[in-house]
Amino acid sequence: MKIAVVGTGYVGLVSGTCFAETGNHVVCIDIDQNKVDKLSNGQITIYEPGLEKIFLRNLKEGRLKFTTNLAEGVEDAKVIFLALPTPPGEDGSADLKYVLGVARDLGKILTEYKVIVDKSTVPVGTAEKVKNAISENYKYEFDVVSNPEFLREGVAVDDFMKPDRVVIGTSSERAKKVMSDLYAPYVRQGNPVIFMDEKSAELTKYAANSFLATKISFMNEIAQLCERLGADVDMVRRGIGSDERIGKRFLFPGIGYGGSCFPKDVQALVKSAEEVNYDFKILKAVEDVNDAQKLHLVPKIQKYYNGNLKGKHFALWGLAFKPNTDDIREAPALYLIDALTAEGATISAYDPEAMPNVQKLVGNKIDFAENQYKALENADALIIATEWSEFRTPDFEAIEKKIKSKVVFDGRNVFDVNQMKELGYHYESIGRSL
Repeated sequence: MKIAVVGTGYVGLVSGTCFAETGNHVVCIDIDQNKVDKLSNGQITIYEPGLEKIFLRNLKEGRLKFTTNLAEGVEDAKVIFLALPTPPGEDGSADLKYVLGVARDLGKILTEYKVIVDKSTVPVGTAEKVKNAISENYKYEFDVVSNPEFLREGVAVDDFMKPDRVVIGTSSERAKKVMSDLYAPYVRQGNPVIFMDEKSAELTKYAANSFLATKISFMNEIAQLCERLGADVDMVRRGIGSDERIGKRFLFPGIGYGGSCFPKDVQALVKSAEEVNYDFKILKAVEDVNDAQKLHLVPKIQKYYNGNLKGKHFALWGLAFKPNTDDIREAPALYLIDALTAEGATISAYDPEAMPNVQKLVGNKIDFAENQYKALENADALIIATEWSEFRTPDFEAIEKKIKSKVVFDGRNVFDVNQMKELGYHYESIGRSL
């Protein structure tokens, strides 16, 4: 099948590459000429494990192409995916200007039936708005479908190639047949393709992400109680996670969630509720809990140093909002950097992938180390903000040779409490005893 993907951000590039991997011919379209040139020359613009290999293969075999010309890119496409940014506005609502702008442009250039697919995370009612925007200039037959993505950064290729489910919102039998044929190679093991109306599909994406954000925030609240009551959040997590009604995933406490999806989607769903005069109290609490949790380590650090951080130097392991990505959007590490440097502390940070992105953002506000051990030189303490695998079993002898004091503030519960006690560390984590 011939496919066009408008937008080469995270969702667009992963989707376009993975569609090409099953034999489709894909043209990805972006207004950024520099990005298009890089991608056309084999230079991938995001970090995602497993993506580069199939990107280069499909580029070489001619199934994956890039252009800045919308008309040229969609001319032969049977399906056009809109994978465009929907950034939060000042009031928290999703800004649809990019989506609707492209929809209007499509209305000016379409000449035959095509399926237009909203792949971006969009508020309920967007499919109708896209349809109306196209119809301003195009009066013939087309369909607009809602097909939300459920890609987890760090495992997005697997999520796309072997999805738990595919959600498709359409009221058109013709579009349903096209989408069924397109997704057939990805659900050969029997995972469901769930068809529903457009509004339900749009809400499904927000509901899924908001529920997962709620699970995380609930466990962070439980961790707060554990610290005050002397319980161990790891034991509690295992105890409730063995209940199949609850499940084991998204129960790990830490210093809050970040990234491009959870914060934005929770905020947007709250705003959507307000627009229909509903007060979504649970999600407002989730936002409050997460905002506070990002700075949960700061009072611990202040207390240890008797409220005076001026002149203290910290090693910071992890900058990305989660491991296996270079995404720093709403990353808790950024909040820690601002809070600690505001009190006169200095920081040397290391992250396997995210340092260039943070350096663009903060400049020389902090130092960046070439590896995790270099970051420890002359540090008063180690702070862990992202649970990269390479941080889990470090060389503790190497740590002790570099760091001034055996002090660790672990925002992701990377280390074992008993091991840290045996090694003689002052060790503070989330929801566990010292």
